[in-house]
Amino acid sequence: MATEPSATQPVHRAGATGRMEREHIGDAGRTGPATATSLEEGLMASSATHHAAAADEAPPGLLRRAIAAAAIGNATEWFDYGIYAYGVTYISAALFPGSTDQATLFALATFAISFLVRPLGGLFWGPMGDRLGRKAVLALTILLMAGATLCVGLIPSYDSIGFWAPAILIVLRMVQGFSTGGEYGGAATFMAEYAPDKIRGRCGSFLEFGTLAGFSLGAFLMLSFSWALSDAQMQSWGWRVPFLLAAPLGLIGMYLRSKMEDTPVFRELEEKHQKEPAAKTEFRDLLTRYWKPLLLLGGLVVALNVVNYTLLSYMPTYLQTEIGLSADGALVVPLIGMLCMMVFLPFAGSLSDKVGRKPMWRFSLVGLLLTAVPMYLLMSTGIVGAVIAFAVLGLLYVPQLATISATFPAMFPTHVRYAGMAIAYNVSTSLFGGTAPATNDWLIHQTGSNLVPAYYMMAACVVGLLALHFVTETVGCSLRGRHIPGVPLPRFSREGGRFARTGPAAAGAGAGEPALVATRRARDDD
Repeated sequence: MATEPSATQPVHRAGATGRMEREHIGDAGRTGPATATSLEEGLMASSATHHAAAADEAPPGLLRRAIAAAAIGNATEWFDYGIYAYGVTYISAALFPGSTDQATLFALATFAISFLVRPLGGLFWGPMGDRLGRKAVLALTILLMAGATLCVGLIPSYDSIGFWAPAILIVLRMVQGFSTGGEYGGAATFMAEYAPDKIRGRCGSFLEFGTLAGFSLGAFLMLSFSWALSDAQMQSWGWRVPFLLAAPLGLIGMYLRSKMEDTPVFRELEEKHQKEPAAKTEFRDLLTRYWKPLLLLGGLVVALNVVNYTLLSYMPTYLQTEIGLSADGALVVPLIGMLCMMVFLPFAGSLSDKVGRKPMWRFSLVGLLLTAVPMYLLMSTGIVGAVIAFAVLGLLYVPQLATISATFPAMFPTHVRYAGMAIAYNVSTSLFGGTAPATNDWLIHQTGSNLVPAYYMMAACVVGLLALHFVTETVGCSLRGRHIPGVPLPRFSREGGRFARTGPAAAGAGAGEPALVATRRARDDD
């Protein structure tokens, strides 16, 4: 039997997933029967929303296709990073002038240039994804990424066209950065909004599985070609072949995404005509109403991507140039570590659905903070020590990586989610993540210390811990509606024949102002 709400308590509705939605159910100045009618209408509207949400929950087959459609774009993005990171010595020799060390630094700087453009991509694609839909934008970004990666493999050498070679590479890296500015935020949002609330961590972990799978595939291809071909063949044409393989990856991804409907959460917002009317109003809302999650997400991304790009992108160069491992050894060590990380990603995502996102992040950040220096010292002992050290750091990083797609999109309401995540994520990544390889390389040469990457990671982890302290836990929370998931809604009570705000939200509420009441369906005793 359903319980009746009292006149002095906020009216709630509790579904199986614990979703809470705000509804307009009357004005603060209404009294008597009018108020009761408004309350009844609010409950009916709330109930309808609950049934629509339950009906829109993706069946298992559709959910698997949504996961694949989101993950393949991420795999395509990181496939490019893998072949660039593992082929940087060949790319620098073919497309840049100067000595080997100078050319490598130029190539790493070019890698960083693409990240400087990513915020522009976030500013462009993010609001578009909130107005036109996640699917439409993601179909375009994967084509741009794959096309730019393909063209890198077609650039003539520096000996053939001189400075046009690095200039063309810079332009293509900027195109990649611009498209990536909309890809990751959109893919994470797409994945999170399709996933059921109770298993969002497990579903989201497969987006990062795509990250490591794409990077590992690119790295493995470059490594295989370097083993099969002579050094002269690799420098002449062998390094180009993996770049050319990005084209089929992009086409497969576009096909998968074109066959999907947009997310149930976005379609619900669209049906209610609650989308942002224009990019200008969305930017204003983000800066005035959602500045706190913007800053907090940026702080988490500092830790996330400094570790990410230091471990994955810069590690082969570091092991070869600073530790003295052979070229093949420097490539094999991170590859083994990434394969180990892939095994544990789904388990970490599932665990976050039980214990929460924040405990996973806290364990990862503290673990990396304590072990970074010892593990980098272990790396310097040889290839066995390097494999063990990378595996330890990689496994400590997994709790962050596995929960990105469940944590970051949940920091914003639906109508600004794509733009909020794309902008905050890409600004922070461009400043600290993508520049990490070049920054580490420069600092090592300035200080003469091989422990610079460890210190850099530790500083980033401190920033992440400070941001994490203020982040709201959102495990199990619904992503539907125009309120921030996990943040308590204003409370109301009926006083003197009126519905009035109670608690901190009461300050500044005017009489006659529409009351937003959190409604929750009463549970049936049977």
